[in-house]
Amino acid sequence: QEQLVESGGGLVQAGGSLRLSCAGVGRTYAAAWFRQAPGKEREFVAAIKAFGGHTYYSDSVKGRFTISRDNAKNMVFLQMNSLKPEDTAVYSCAAGQGVIQSSLGRTSAYKSWGQGTQVTVSS
Repeated sequence: QEQLVESGGGLVQAGGSLRLSCAGVGRTYAAAWFRQAPGKEREFVAAIKAFGGHTYYSDSVKGRFTISRDNAKNMVFLQMNSLKPEDTAVYSCAAGQGVIQSSLGRTSAYKSWGQGTQVTVSS
């Protein structure tokens, strides 16, 4: 598992949408998105289990964000709708093997990380 590569970040207005992509996630790996805003700790956003299927979301994004994967392309996506200024952060994708459900939201569970992509939502 090599370092992951995110793309798709940018500047959008509140209420807009953005789709992030993460390349390099093998189908046997659980994957997750985390974000970190200035002055704040890294925050769990969403996760998807190996091979797809079950997904998990933080309360702050549930109903607005959708995580998905394309195993044939080793890619994971994060569709972000109804964006708010509070969503502004550097978004990073992560991948790990054997991640149990209770650890899906913990950074320590993931071995591979991307460089991060900036998402800025203007008011």
